Amino acid sequence: MDTHASPVRLEPWSEEDFGLLRAMNAPELMEHLGGPETEKALVERHERYVRLSADRTSAGLMFRIVLLPEEVVVGSIGFWKQTWDGEPVYETGWMVLPGFQGRGVATAATRAVAELARAERTHRFLHAFPSTDNGASNAVCRKAGFELLGERAFEYPPGHPLRCNDWRLDLEALRPAEAR
Repeated sequence: MDTHASPVRLEPWSEEDFGLLRAMNAPELMEHLGGPETEKALVERHERYVRLSADRTSAGLMFRIVLLPEEVVVGSIGFWKQTWDGEPVYETGWMVLPGFQGRGVATAATRAVAELARAERTHRFLHAFPSTDNGASNAVCRKAGFELLGERAFEYPPGHPLRCNDWRLDLEALRPAEAR
């Protein structure tokens, strides 16, 4: 038995994933992100996610997270280009539906998305910015090998002040030594 097999598979976000986005818009899942979005904002986000997944030359990639071996869609994750402190980087973010939290899904998906970002060979660093009071997402960053750089002030969504932790993963450190 392969004990290193990932308990998740990442599949590109598609038109069929709007129901998942709506399910993830629940107040308990959006409490660290400024609260649930309007229907119009959800439609716009879904369209952006579909574009990200359809255009490999775009600014990033979005995925649905499929739990294995159950083959159940349990959340989303992605990475996208960002400028942080004047440096081009990738940013990542994820969400896992309540019934599937606490099972290592987000950590496995974050490790998988880091490998995909590394394979792009575009940016050295992958950042995550969970709210300072989001213990679960901060634990995911720690377990996935990110380095805590400290607290930062954010505005997300625009007009909503937020205190976040800046976590950074060195994607070059993930490469085998001979490939560096």
